[in-house]
Amino acid sequence: MEAGLVLENMRRRLTFPGEACRMASVRVVVRGFLADSGFDEVRATQIVLALDEACTNIIRHAHGGETKPVRMEITRLSDRVRFVLRDCGRPCDPLQIRSRELDDVRPGGLGVHIIRHVFDVVEYTALENGTRLRLEKMLEGGGG
Repeated sequence: MEAGLVLENMRRRLTFPGEACRMASVRVVVRGFLADSGFDEVRATQIVLALDEACTNIIRHAHGGETKPVRMEITRLSDRVRFVLRDCGRPCDPLQIRSRELDDVRPGGLGVHIIRHVFDVVEYTALENGTRLRLEKMLEGGGG
């Protein structure tokens, strides 16, 4: 059985077209959820950036230029917040997901590094039709 209780009214589900122009609205929803969950502005900004990177990777790589839906579920548990992203694009090989070297100075390619740095849990699961990405961030002090 999984640790952590879902707090009442602390779950959101979003489905949005996989288009970069939709990300501003997604960021607003996520930022509001994080504020309600007790995250300070700095930590909330880091999480929003990492989620934006994850969604951008889905749009660019998994969907291959097609507009397909992205599903996001946000859950506030007693000791952490969980994000689950689900795409219907090309399945990925979780072992092949990596960032470029940090000393390779050039634009782009740092999204995976940011995601892994910000979140305490990063779990990619290849599915028959797409990928499921579970991201978790512990609350400060381990509880809420």
